[in-house]
Amino acid sequence: MTLTLSEFIAAMADNPILTITVLLNLAVILVNGWTDAPNAIATCVSTRSMTPKKAIAMAAVFNFFGVCLMTLINATVATTIYRMVDFGGNSQDALIAVCAAMFAIVIWATAAWYFGIPTSESHALIAGITGAAIALQGGMSGVNGAEWIKVIYGLGLSTLLGFGLGFVIARGMNYFSRNLDFQKGQANFGRGQVAAAAGMAFMHGAQDGQKFMGIFFLTIILASGQSTGGEVELPLWMMIVCSLVMALGTSIGGMRIIKSVGMKMVHLTKQQGFSSDMAAVVCLFLSSWFGIPVSTTHTKTTSIMGVGAAKRLSAVNWGVVKEMVLTWLLTFPGCGLIGFLMAKVFLAVF
Repeated sequence: MTLTLSEFIAAMADNPILTITVLLNLAVILVNGWTDAPNAIATCVSTRSMTPKKAIAMAAVFNFFGVCLMTLINATVATTIYRMVDFGGNSQDALIAVCAAMFAIVIWATAAWYFGIPTSESHALIAGITGAAIALQGGMSGVNGAEWIKVIYGLGLSTLLGFGLGFVIARGMNYFSRNLDFQKGQANFGRGQVAAAAGMAFMHGAQDGQKFMGIFFLTIILASGQSTGGEVELPLWMMIVCSLVMALGTSIGGMRIIKSVGMKMVHLTKQQGFSSDMAAVVCLFLSSWFGIPVSTTHTKTTSIMGVGAAKRLSAVNWGVVKEMVLTWLLTFPGCGLIGFLMAKVFLAVF
């Protein structure tokens, strides 16, 4: 299905539920850029390789390019999200359920930001739409297990690969820099970390931007009355709109999240910051290429943990790690329940 921007605007004018759903989807993208994107630059700021203002501006730019360029090359993550749940049946009811899911995600993400907890909007998105689909279909028939299992793979991949690569790269950097002058080495790693942070911001846009475009595309299909499950052809205007909104959210900043991820969990040197960023970039690229939706927050924090553990286990603030893990564990049932309840309420009201 191809839809021009003018046709889409006309469809929004004729369908208030579509308009509300799209605005909520864009709000979630904005919040994602606001709360998730700071993870990409957290270590870069904490090691003073860049000032917060410059780092946030850089992240906004590379988030924009990440959404656009990676989606043009490989849109498999968007396809996975689009097919993860079944919103089939009455298209108007399905659209209302998607609207409820977006509302639930905004509630969850805003609360997490307020308390300075680096929760994952990726997990919230998956949980919210799953809860809404279960409410719509009246049971687990609303969940596509073949696609949903990729979320489980993503959790394992981002945990094991993020931590493992962080540990290995940190040890490798220690070995290769053992004879370097410390001050000169830190200066070089500081420049390298700027490039690695740009890569992190790019891959954040590539991963998270595609997830929300998958939902964006789903709302268009449902509003047009067509059946879901077909091929995903994301129009260029959608990529640009989502990129701009995510970049705007990133430009707002998120120093609370930067402090939680880059300053409280592990005290990093520039060399360690470079190692954690490179580990996360590799993990996110592999996940995006194979269409596995992973949390950029999860990936970045586990890579930092791996770098800290490469020094010594006590270098990691396990209290902060415990808080983050608890939040991740609560996101699926918590946001899923909110999505379920909001869908029930929205379907009854509308």
